[in-house]
Amino acid sequence: MKKIYYLSTCDTCLRIIKTIPLPDSFERQDIKKNPLTVKQLDELKAMSGSYESLFSKRAKLYKERNLKDENLSEADFRSFILEHYTFLKRPVIVNNDSIFIGNSKKVVEAAKKSIQGT
Repeated sequence: MKKIYYLSTCDTCLRIIKTIPLPDSFERQDIKKNPLTVKQLDELKAMSGSYESLFSKRAKLYKERNLKDENLSEADFRSFILEHYTFLKRPVIVNNDSIFIGNSKKVVEAAKKSIQGT
């Protein structure tokens, strides 16, 4: 599978898409317009190893709900990501068997190398 989960209203996501750039073979899913399904989230978890790795602790709702003070379980992370798109750390890039989560320079560079190598 070659896919990117992103937010079209996120300048960082759009900058990363231009930086990499993604070939036409990549499916693009704007998670605001087309939310993650349970199946998709579970597939991403299987690739990443945990729901927590997919969870954004920078999300506005994370701060508003004081979730940093909570002891969140994997089930909680899963539930929050399914509840609202902002809880997904983005972008999430899947290139065959590799997954790249977030927007750190290291992750973006690794994704770029992986995509250009295919």
